[in-house]
Amino acid sequence: MCCAAPFRPVSLVQVLLRKRTRQRAVRAMKLLPLDSPQLIELVAGWLGREENSKWLDFGHGVHVLSPLALKIMTQRDRHVLRAYTPDESDLPIGLVALSNVDRGSKTANSLWAVIGRKHSWALARRAASKLLTLAFTELGLEVVGAWVVENHWSARRALEQLNFHYIGRQRRCHWIDGRPYDRLLYDLVATDHRETPLRGVAREYLRAAPPPSLRLVASRQEHPPAL
Repeated sequence: MCCAAPFRPVSLVQVLLRKRTRQRAVRAMKLLPLDSPQLIELVAGWLGREENSKWLDFGHGVHVLSPLALKIMTQRDRHVLRAYTPDESDLPIGLVALSNVDRGSKTANSLWAVIGRKHSWALARRAASKLLTLAFTELGLEVVGAWVVENHWSARRALEQLNFHYIGRQRRCHWIDGRPYDRLLYDLVATDHRETPLRGVAREYLRAAPPPSLRLVASRQEHPPAL
């Protein structure tokens, strides 16, 4: 005769944790293509902020993109741009992007991200991690490059946490307020990528003092092209 399994009481904490897990599964972070004029205008506004634009370089001294230039960028296969949302909302709060994507050589020379909502740098890093997963799976890339300005400590820390490896330095090539800075070069191969877990990001978000912006712009030796 088959015996019934013993009754095991479930605590209120366990019930709440299970409910929260189901909610996260339903309302997880999304990466959204820039497929509407409203979203393009929103992202162009983020790019135009001084705390973001000073870390950017789209070539030939271009640090800010107009909505029209951004729209053209979204129509080119060599760029992959995605607005990202937090788990609890469908409202975009930042941008992650790959530029100089070359399917033939299976590379992308430029990973970059811009924060739209202040104090959301940990979410930007998580969104960049999700975009890297897309790059190494759906796009079939083998390596992604990145560069950061030497004094942008939050971006340097983010790249290290994303498992990027330091490969060199371009000296005195990035100008901010009339002063030259070096750019530090990084790359990440597909076999070294591990998508950032939600739990680690949430814990880090609560305990860290977030910087005002995050910049993960990249290129081994070349910048995203001017439009």
